[in-house]
Amino acid sequence: MPMPPRPLPDTTPLARLEEGELYGIVGYQIAQAAVSTVATFVHAAGRDFDLRPVEFTILVIVKNNPDVTPSRLAKAIAVKAPNITTWINRLEKRGLVQRQMGITDKRNQHLRTTSAGNAIIKETVDRVRKGEREDWPDLSVGERGILVELLHKIARKRRVV
Repeated sequence: MPMPPRPLPDTTPLARLEEGELYGIVGYQIAQAAVSTVATFVHAAGRDFDLRPVEFTILVIVKNNPDVTPSRLAKAIAVKAPNITTWINRLEKRGLVQRQMGITDKRNQHLRTTSAGNAIIKETVDRVRKGEREDWPDLSVGERGILVELLHKIARKRRVV
């Protein structure tokens, strides 16, 4: 059976429709790549651990920033306070994070991952990295590093909306 023709660099991945002016728009290409990255995450780890990408993000940030407050966490990942509360509640109910009241101000809460949360983080990170290598074999280690660096540069310039 003959292989389907490889898509041209300026066509959509599956339907091979011309992207035209969209090809050179970074935001469009990031959005298209996001479809692939979410699918990789869900396939590699999301289903097995019943984690959404945002919940995984919360877990990893809390692990690396013990005692972070929910409001600072919400600001870091650009979500509204009610949404962060919902996700923290879900992760806490599953025993993956815990809240601690502030020592000087009982109204403040501080977050930490639990040992169960840390175990899921380790397994999930390993699986996602493996999934990314398998799903995007055309990216060399160097290209991958450059891509991460460039995307991080863009993300750090995020405007507050």
